[in-house]
Amino acid sequence: MQSKKILVVSSAFYPENSPRSFRTTELVKELARQGHKVTLYTLKNDKLHVPIEKEFGIQIKDLGTRKFPIIDVVKGPKLFSLFKRIVNRILLQLILYPDFEIMFMVKKALKKEKETFDLLISIAVPHPIHWGVVWARTNNKPLATKWVADCGDAFMGAYHDSFNKLFYFKYLEKWFCRKADYIAIPKIMMKENYYPEFHHKIIEIPQGFKFDEVEKKNYSKNEITTFAFAGTFMRTTRNPSHLLDFLVTIEEPFKFIVYTETQDLLLPYKAKLGDKLVIKNYIPRIELLKELSSMDFLVNIAYDPVHQAPSKLIDYYLTGRPILSSLANEFDYEIVAAFLKGDYSQASVFDNIEKFKIENVTQQFLKLIDK
Repeated sequence: MQSKKILVVSSAFYPENSPRSFRTTELVKELARQGHKVTLYTLKNDKLHVPIEKEFGIQIKDLGTRKFPIIDVVKGPKLFSLFKRIVNRILLQLILYPDFEIMFMVKKALKKEKETFDLLISIAVPHPIHWGVVWARTNNKPLATKWVADCGDAFMGAYHDSFNKLFYFKYLEKWFCRKADYIAIPKIMMKENYYPEFHHKIIEIPQGFKFDEVEKKNYSKNEITTFAFAGTFMRTTRNPSHLLDFLVTIEEPFKFIVYTETQDLLLPYKAKLGDKLVIKNYIPRIELLKELSSMDFLVNIAYDPVHQAPSKLIDYYLTGRPILSSLANEFDYEIVAAFLKGDYSQASVFDNIEKFKIENVTQQFLKLIDK
């Protein structure tokens, strides 16, 4: 394909540990590898991002500095922490604080852009990324021939959220959906979470991974059965309690290693399981995958296997280890017991894994230019 000029807008980029960061990072790298001229607008860190510019030939431009701080709801006395949680929730519900600021930053940055690109890809979350793009685009200055708004989840239709969005945000969601040429989602069944009038714009483009970048350890069975989970817990939809309640009853030795920043749901079980439960903070993705490749098996706590396509499952696949996957409250204890004994006959099976290769994912985006 002839070299194209591509503009990517995302507030999540390397070294952030998040699916949206991985989406942006892998996408711009591969587009550059294929010889396209890539410009990325993000929250630029010169020390970390200039080497990437030089290595891949990407132009990284700064969206600016965020002025509104994230409210730390953990530190401080319990009553003060509770007060901060309440304030944080109210501001989040009313004005999407602090992410609403991104809309203004994107609009301001893109208004200065002189070039017209063949393809514009905006990557959410947060969704104000898209709102800023639609605000910056005009008939006289469309920025690009085609605009793809890439979404991990819907905004108004994100039904797994604890609180419903206030009604007036629907006008912002409909605004960008109306103006975008395409809305990319990781799994086509998720389109039911969007307003029906935009379903004809929705296409499936899954998360992309560079398969040959993953470094694995030479696996040999651990002396004590060792398994792991990596990711975020949610009290309502990705709660580990059902699994941990069963593990408490297991007398045989094992080691369950959990990499997470949401440790509060684990702490009551730490006292019961002792050294059997190892709680760790996140580590960089490549380092994490190398560690996971040494486990006997990996645990996935799903919250909607039909409509969600968590990137964690593909990362797990790349480690080469068997995967025990279940909805949070539906772990089959007989299957868990079998995994603990080394019987992985019920491990998750992947179909069409090739579609997740970043080389194939970028081609799906590029084909939209001439549609």
